[in-house]
Amino acid sequence: MKRRHEFYLDKDVSEQLNALAAKPGASKTAIMSDALRAWLERRGANELDQRFRARLDRLSMQLGRLERDQQVVAEMLALFVRFQLTVTAPVPEADRAARALGQARYESFIQQVSRRLAGSGGTIEDVLAHQRPSESAS
Repeated sequence: MKRRHEFYLDKDVSEQLNALAAKPGASKTAIMSDALRAWLERRGANELDQRFRARLDRLSMQLGRLERDQQVVAEMLALFVRFQLTVTAPVPEADRAARALGQARYESFIQQVSRRLAGSGGTIEDVLAHQRPSESAS
């Protein structure tokens, strides 16, 4: 069911509407309905953009910080591994006790990483927790 609306148009807009409606298969009602529908849809899209823009900007900034932090951690790990490999001499094949100790340390390391990944806390929290009491003592 269509409703009748009356409104005024500027002379040049009215002439353009008449010219478009003069084409076969076109009508003023169809042109005005399409134009108004398109305008209302654009306006709705702008409102959504405005509503979510601040949230998306905040998420983008957080992702940027996470990416930066991840690069810092990766670079620190790479430098540490490089340093450790350059200063540590390889264990001789005949030294079974040293190899066994190395294997035990590796397994302990893997267990600690597994526990931390499972959610029992992180190294940064441990460091900060140990740092705070010494700061308050000084």
